[in-house]
Amino acid sequence: MDIILSKSKKVKTELKPLVKKIYLEIEPPCLNDNQGDVDRIKNNIMKQLPHLKDVYISLHLLRSLPSICRTSNWKVTVTLHEHEKCACMINIIPGQDTHNYWGLAADIGTTSIVLYLIDLKNGNVIDFESGYNQQTDFGEDILSRIQFAEDIEGLSALQSKIINSLNIIINLLLNKNNLISEDIPVICLSGNTTMIHLFLGITPSNISRSPYIPAVNDPGLIKAQDVELNINPFGVVYCIPSVGSYVGGDIVSGILASELYKSKQISVLVDIGTNGEIVLGNSDWMVACAGAAGPALEGGVVDFGMRAEEGAISNITIIPKTKEVKFKTIGDTKPKGVCGSGLIDCIAELFLNGIIDRSGNFIKGHSFFTIVPAHKTSHGKEIIITQNNIKNLIRTKGAVNAALEVILEGVGCKLEDISNFYIAGAFGHYVNPESAIMIGLYPDLKRDKFVHLGNSSIEGARLALLSREKRDEIKIITRNITYIELNTNQQFMNKYTSGLFLPHTNLDAFPTVKQKLDSNKIAE
Repeated sequence: MDIILSKSKKVKTELKPLVKKIYLEIEPPCLNDNQGDVDRIKNNIMKQLPHLKDVYISLHLLRSLPSICRTSNWKVTVTLHEHEKCACMINIIPGQDTHNYWGLAADIGTTSIVLYLIDLKNGNVIDFESGYNQQTDFGEDILSRIQFAEDIEGLSALQSKIINSLNIIINLLLNKNNLISEDIPVICLSGNTTMIHLFLGITPSNISRSPYIPAVNDPGLIKAQDVELNINPFGVVYCIPSVGSYVGGDIVSGILASELYKSKQISVLVDIGTNGEIVLGNSDWMVACAGAAGPALEGGVVDFGMRAEEGAISNITIIPKTKEVKFKTIGDTKPKGVCGSGLIDCIAELFLNGIIDRSGNFIKGHSFFTIVPAHKTSHGKEIIITQNNIKNLIRTKGAVNAALEVILEGVGCKLEDISNFYIAGAFGHYVNPESAIMIGLYPDLKRDKFVHLGNSSIEGARLALLSREKRDEIKIITRNITYIELNTNQQFMNKYTSGLFLPHTNLDAFPTVKQKLDSNKIAE
């Protein structure tokens, strides 16, 4: 099975999903054979799967099993989840039905949620849907939600929001594909540490308090009915394990998808969202940290900021002589806002064209810059970027920049030691590396070192859903990562201050930016 992440990256793995379907033709009972119905089922399962020591069947299935066996003339299909040498029966249906075999992979983001409907027979994505995380009603950023979850009512409200958000998208996929909830026996979820805590209804309060310890990193396997997900109630819910308070399962998924843990070359994985998470390492060692980026690059604190969807301005250039703005929108529709990549482009172009200075201040005393005039937008309002928006974005990039410097110095590496710079997340899919380097968000590396992974969080969830090998490798990854806590790191704070300039206080660390700025001065 080839899982394509980009034009330059494939992951190969053997197909062994979290659940399996097997068809049973059972010898009916008779006067000479007084085995119970359940014993017959178990014995037949263990004949096909001789490594099993036992099969667990819930009371709910026990109640329906006798009727199903007899009406189907003892020909049934069972869905099982194996754990070590035992199996748990998720479903039993009459007749042979091993061809209808689906699962879900999910990326639970702070702002948005993406789900894949996957054919477990071949690993193909049959359909996908996305939507907003309704928890934004209680705050755009992680810390606001952690504070809101301090009491039981707040925690319950946040859990209800994320479950409802997931169920809305699940129902869309079910309806579009003529399925019912019982047809889905498994879902694999990837998300940051706080999102997984809130999804499970576990307090995340200690994540934001020294010594910044989560309640759980690996919650194990959960029944769907325990979290009220609209799949088979006895289905399996698997959450990709976290590493620390701010390096969650979404980053573990990114490591899995990039395969940096398999290479002798030193690589960096960066995922910029609500936090700016960074992983540095290779097959021998890995270190990880996170700088609190805030929701600036997800559109949360920018006037007209939005996620990367139809109508979002994703690319911006400014014509040097006229200062006219050229832009592209996702879906080639009239613009209604700017997503993260467009904001990065905008600041880079403002800086390159001498409209803002190295501190991010408008040179001619303006308080905002018009990206699109009102008559060209979908809502009839001009789309602008303000002085405050620019400062927020510079703080974001300063945190990411400082985190990378700290993690490199901590292991004695230099930028030239990096062979691959993996960029994860929907933000990274659209961002122009030249713009990110111009403002100092990315280091000034050779451009062929940058590899866009796209949404590696959901790709990692899909890999874990489909492959026992990958699930075992996740355990190895989480054991081998050293997590660096930046909340109390004075070196991080010092470097953060140095990063509050474009591209940095040390312009020599960005030679291509320096060259472009010098060229612009000559042109003027």
